[in-house]
Amino acid sequence: MSIKSIAAKLFAQHIHKKTELWTNNPVATQKAVFEALIKEAQQTQFGKDHHFDQIKTTEDFAKQVPIRDYEDLKSYIEKVVKGEENVLWKGKPLYFAKTSGTTSGAKYIPLTKESMPYHIEAARNAILSYIHETGKADFVDGKMIFLQGSPILEEKYGIKFGRLSGIVAHFVPRYLQKNRMPSWETNCMDDWEAKIDAIVEETFDENMTVISGIPSWVQMYFERLQQKGGKTVGEIFKNFNLFIYGGVNYEPYRAKFENLIGRKVDSIELFPASEGFFAYQDSQKEKGMLLLLNSGIFYEFIKSEEFYNQNPRRYTIGEVELGVNYVLIISTNAGLWGYNIGDTVQFTSLAPYRVIVSGRIKHYISAFGEHVIGKEVESALQEAMEGTNIRVNEFTVAPQINPASGLPYHEWFIEFENEPDVLNTFAEAIDNAMRKQNIYYDDLIVGNILQKVVITKVPKNGFQEYMKSIGKLGGQNKIPRLSNDRKIADFLSK
Repeated sequence: MSIKSIAAKLFAQHIHKKTELWTNNPVATQKAVFEALIKEAQQTQFGKDHHFDQIKTTEDFAKQVPIRDYEDLKSYIEKVVKGEENVLWKGKPLYFAKTSGTTSGAKYIPLTKESMPYHIEAARNAILSYIHETGKADFVDGKMIFLQGSPILEEKYGIKFGRLSGIVAHFVPRYLQKNRMPSWETNCMDDWEAKIDAIVEETFDENMTVISGIPSWVQMYFERLQQKGGKTVGEIFKNFNLFIYGGVNYEPYRAKFENLIGRKVDSIELFPASEGFFAYQDSQKEKGMLLLLNSGIFYEFIKSEEFYNQNPRRYTIGEVELGVNYVLIISTNAGLWGYNIGDTVQFTSLAPYRVIVSGRIKHYISAFGEHVIGKEVESALQEAMEGTNIRVNEFTVAPQINPASGLPYHEWFIEFENEPDVLNTFAEAIDNAMRKQNIYYDDLIVGNILQKVVITKVPKNGFQEYMKSIGKLGGQNKIPRLSNDRKIADFLSK
């Protein structure tokens, strides 16, 4: 065992003890975060507009600060983008993370000197938590790759702009610099397909031990490695045993990855976003990710079925329940207040508080009142594949309201690696799994309002072609699992 791996184990033990201090006192931790946020932002424009000096409780806050999404907060953000100080948070942010919006065009999410360290610490602590639980630390001596966006940043009014993953690249600790891949020059490439090829060339003969990224794009990297070497990824990288991912559920990809790698590897799930780093997987044995309650973020939760009510109840951490689908609302030390990030979560544990990402509040199918969410389609696909050699590269689901004949249905667009012998049998397995999970969907099938699932096969690389057509190939971009319209479906149908 190297000095570096011994040091990693000792540091992991130290961080674990620090983590226990707040996981054992979750309500008090969130109360302290809330009070600090209100105090620090009292003299900002937003704080004055919403009478922060009169806010004493979370109930006061809910009355004074309505739920907002980016569009609702845009008038404040535009002032900050133009260089105004003390608007949403004291001073000016260090960075703006530029993301793609569905209705807003480009979105600019502030990152401040108070919020930025938590992004870095959370990613670090996820790995340290894994080391503490498993005792595995030898991987710190090998090479690590993080598939991410370009670290090239623009600057305007003293604030730097870029993709979150590119901003974070500037904060890689010194002790990891020699281990980190790809090279700075390769990381700066904009053409994603050329970038993947360059990464393959740079890493092929290296001792890769940790690989990280969104599963769909890591899959692309693995396939290019196989094409070059004619071997499994596990044969090319004999010491690769840890995959770190975020952004989408890994389960639909797991069988495909194990086939590409040639063996099972451990994995760590992360829940990062430009708006904050919310959770990471702290256990290889327990389901869900540890919700980070001490990271400068105050959380509120709204039951998804109540979200579009006029005044939905906003629950705090001590009031949540297991298995309920909640819309995640955040207030942060980057100046986002009562902010709806669009994700829905479900709690898998209340001691400590662990969550899974169940979907997006805007990504669902409810063309007939069924309100199908992302977690349900992912679970249904996984159940249908169990015990088979069927492998799926990518998929999405959309309603077909006006079929050429027969009843409407949910159309599943699937790019297969290994196809089922009988497509209709596989479709029926998915449909049965969906009906067990969603009683509204089951009622529609029983009542002859909908016919059973219909699968449309997507040609190899069809989803990549779609992402390329909308300028979102690679990086942190991902395919929505669900749409309540046919925009993606119409492209794939062609």
